[in-house]
Amino acid sequence: MASIYALLLLLPVAWSCPPQKADYVMVSCFPNTIIANVPECPYGWEIEQLSLGGVCYNGIHSPGYYRFIIPDLTPKNRSYCGTQSEYIPGKDPKYIFYNWIVSNDTSLTVRNQPVNYTFSCTYRAAYLVNNAVFSQRVATVFVNNGSVGTFSSQLSMNVFTNSKFLYAKDAPYVIDTSEIGSEVFIGIEAKGLSSRFKVVINNCWATPTPFSTDKKRWSLIMNSCSADHTVAIFENAKDSRSMFKFNSFRFRQLEKVSTVWLHCEVHVCDGERLVCQPSPCSRRSMTSEVDPNGGILTAEFHIKVNASSNNGHITGTSFFILLVVLINSCCDLVSKSETV
Repeated sequence: MASIYALLLLLPVAWSCPPQKADYVMVSCFPNTIIANVPECPYGWEIEQLSLGGVCYNGIHSPGYYRFIIPDLTPKNRSYCGTQSEYIPGKDPKYIFYNWIVSNDTSLTVRNQPVNYTFSCTYRAAYLVNNAVFSQRVATVFVNNGSVGTFSSQLSMNVFTNSKFLYAKDAPYVIDTSEIGSEVFIGIEAKGLSSRFKVVINNCWATPTPFSTDKKRWSLIMNSCSADHTVAIFENAKDSRSMFKFNSFRFRQLEKVSTVWLHCEVHVCDGERLVCQPSPCSRRSMTSEVDPNGGILTAEFHIKVNASSNNGHITGTSFFILLVVLINSCCDLVSKSETV
């Protein structure tokens, strides 16, 4: 009986998560979202014992990590879960957003070392009354790895000239209607981090509006697998840069001048802590629900008619007028020949 009682006492310890050293945090500052990843079970704390800003117990358990997300940086919601912001004026005005992840155990006795991760994101952009207008193609990733040091990286999405991915095009990206169907080469790269960190493309889709949540969308990549027959994924989660291509298109009922927004949900994976390579694509991968665990980068494509594209070509109206002139000319010639 005593042995059974001793076993029952040990069960809670056996079921608790193994304590991890709490000296690691990865913060991704996306255009309108901040994602903070900390090791699971820091000093033995469970996810329901950690809060964002001391207010929200909304952590998500990802493989190897606890993930906390600030999903909205617009002024109407800038105090989300205790988030604080500071405006720094000047020639290059900035906004800095602060928050922290803290342990908060309400039990009578606490045996774990307290946790307090403080993080911030700085944005160089205009901040309007109703919307945060930051660069949509660029994010910043910070890694604090204890005694190893702190590292930062710029994560950016660019359009390249060809499949060699050597030269990036300048924004804004313009596609002539005569080039609809041509290949578009996309590269997403993190600069400044060691080779242990991999860029992972989770999902990519296009919308006719700048809103990534627009229900009118066309999927290109789902769960790291091609969702469109023109998509070819060259590299993904193998290095600091992931690349793919698709054939350009436009949405219906958008004549002459239209815009297509490409959105890619991506994240940076620590290859020394996790298996970053996605599982092989299968029918199950395509039919399963999208699992968003990263931030969104957006590129804008302008599709328009180039006036010079009609040079050497006869439009339908011009052709009809020309046909009428030719018929009239032929009739005149016939009537003249009959008179003679």
